[in-house]
Amino acid sequence: MRVPVSTYRLQITESFNLVEAAGRLSYLHDLGVDWVYLSPLLAAEPGSTHGYDVATFDHVDPARGGAEGLATLVAEARRLGMGVLVDIVPNHVGVATPDEDAWWWDVLQHGRESEHAHAFDIDWAAGDGKLLLPVVGDGDEDAIEVVGDELRYHDLRFPLAPDTSTHEEQHYRLVNWHEADDNLNYRRFFAVNSLAAVRVEDPEVFAETHIEIRRWFDEGLVDGLRVDHPDGLRDPERYLEDLAALTGGAYVLVEKILEPGETLSADWATQGTTGYDALGHIDRVLTDPTGQEPLDALETRLRGGPVDWAEMIHGTKREVADGILHSEVRRITREVRRMTTAAPFTSVEDAIAELLACFPVYRSYLPEGLEHLEHAFDLAREHRPDLAATYDVLHPILTDGWSPPARRFQQTSGMVMAKGVEDCAFYRYSRLTSLNEVGGDPSVFAVSVDDFHAAMAERQRDWPLAMTTLSTHDTKRGEDVRARITALAELPDAWAAALDELLALAPLPDAGFGSLLWQAILGAWPVSPDPDLRDRLHGYAEKAMREAGDRTTWTEPDEAYESAVHAAVDTAFDDADVRRVLDGLIARVDDAGRSNALAAKLVAITMPGVPDVYQGSELWEQSLVDPDNRRFVDFDHRAAVLAGTAEDDAATKLQVTREALTLRRDRPELFTTYAPVGASGPAAGHVLAFDRGGAITVATRLPVGLATTGWADTTLDLPAGTWRDVLTGSVASPVLADLLDTHPVALLIREDA
Repeated sequence: MRVPVSTYRLQITESFNLVEAAGRLSYLHDLGVDWVYLSPLLAAEPGSTHGYDVATFDHVDPARGGAEGLATLVAEARRLGMGVLVDIVPNHVGVATPDEDAWWWDVLQHGRESEHAHAFDIDWAAGDGKLLLPVVGDGDEDAIEVVGDELRYHDLRFPLAPDTSTHEEQHYRLVNWHEADDNLNYRRFFAVNSLAAVRVEDPEVFAETHIEIRRWFDEGLVDGLRVDHPDGLRDPERYLEDLAALTGGAYVLVEKILEPGETLSADWATQGTTGYDALGHIDRVLTDPTGQEPLDALETRLRGGPVDWAEMIHGTKREVADGILHSEVRRITREVRRMTTAAPFTSVEDAIAELLACFPVYRSYLPEGLEHLEHAFDLAREHRPDLAATYDVLHPILTDGWSPPARRFQQTSGMVMAKGVEDCAFYRYSRLTSLNEVGGDPSVFAVSVDDFHAAMAERQRDWPLAMTTLSTHDTKRGEDVRARITALAELPDAWAAALDELLALAPLPDAGFGSLLWQAILGAWPVSPDPDLRDRLHGYAEKAMREAGDRTTWTEPDEAYESAVHAAVDTAFDDADVRRVLDGLIARVDDAGRSNALAAKLVAITMPGVPDVYQGSELWEQSLVDPDNRRFVDFDHRAAVLAGTAEDDAATKLQVTREALTLRRDRPELFTTYAPVGASGPAAGHVLAFDRGGAITVATRLPVGLATTGWADTTLDLPAGTWRDVLTGSVASPVLADLLDTHPVALLIREDA
């Protein structure tokens, strides 16, 4: 099995297709990258900017360069000695435009008799033999019409069944969009009606959905895969076994979210996760734990009372189970009722929703993970003792991993967690938003250096080929936005005072949301002018407040509330007093943010695992949530900075990235073990250092406090020998004031190594 030393993620789109990407590989090689890592390539819905709405499984998307574009990129990668990793989407297929997906079209036309009906997870009985399509707007039923041999609804086209000309006799029914919450009868990706789940647990469906992927490996085009959302699959372990057989045991990563204390199954045919667990450790070891108490107090004051994170996410998950994913709850309930009628439908429905709200991780994989299900039952009994008899009925059913309700419950719990926590509670909790990141628990404020070392030693032992990352297409904030926000943990009083002033100058109906908003503005504010920043921040504000869902929503926006939030965003650009406060705050955190950013980047690249650099993040990465993090990347500028023919304020970050990636690629023998490197002296708590087997990483932590005390006579416990810092070329002194005089980080190798 060929494995990468590092990867670089590229978002392949119509405007940045495979041929364009091929032309950038020489720059990536010069940067020190080992493999290129590509977003989904299969033919997607027309106009897709991300590729996760795959419409056809048998060819590369022509809009992204097609088979010829992939061949061009692979040829260039091989010339440079680089590998190719591709993101794949096995859970679902895009059906937003039915005529673009031949399988979906055939199911609509022929119903259960379609040769592709088995590919989709449809409960035909729940729709009285018809597939329910929630596409009709309120009061817009008159727009449905028959045109020739098709049914039309505005721009949407649907097939008429053979030998009929009326839409009442179809195998599907167009229904009001509100019905998706309660009555949808096909499984989908989360709450996205236009992404219909496919049953890859069926061998025939697996084969049909992996035709092009098989070609990639048969022809030696692709070296590894990243599997999107494995928790949506009926049996992820079996799927990964099938995938290993298809690829010949190629390098495979899974986009698996692990909660604190949770581990990935060693039985899975994968080299590890895509790195959110690593991201969480890096961010927290750089967070000052002394900031927790004052920031808790600030959050309490802004919210009008203490915020209990566990209780909050129980509530948001229950909202999801009773709301946008209620149709999934009802389907589990129907499957339970097919096994027993010992409890009424409504009681089972209520109990299932409560268990999903109480589930502590994304999902279990029974019999593995039974303890999580038992925990959910225990917690549910505490929350809803009135449902005790129903829990008694459900317990033997849901703990039997082979029962249909148990299988479906496992597929659903991750949806509820993602929508209730990542896509809702993360926007309601504003204590320190650098911790509100995918795969992290915001209630875990900081990680000690000793705990970080223990986690990395375990990672080196168990998952040395898992990915490490700082930014992805799914992160809520780019790595350097978080790095700047992290500094607020060292300046809680200054932050509280500045926030009070900002909220007075630009009043908001919800002061807690105001804290989240101003942290985003602070973190994203660029060093040099960005003409798109105002629009970017308005886009973020809209998404953040609607995802929070407590004051306004996507489906029922509160115009007055949203206008107040957008007005606050505008004050950052138009109000001199607001700019004075914001500029003063940026001046307090900018140096610390830079230090945190460089520390995080060097640690992410040199710690155990395979580091991934998200596109463009070798310079400052101040993106916010998607689609902001998928915008244009100026590779010409980055290549010029790398070549020394252009200047950039973030040139040091690019240098750190290049030197670390190049050393890992060219000297892999220096990165085979893990051992902490200690420090002695009054500022020993401000350094994080470790030896990877000949390469030593040294990173500054808590830079605000360090700026006050200085390193004094603190020294690093360097192993014997002469060491040189590859970032400066200088012989390394164990005296940290000297070693970190030029940069807040250092990467050391033995002089005679």
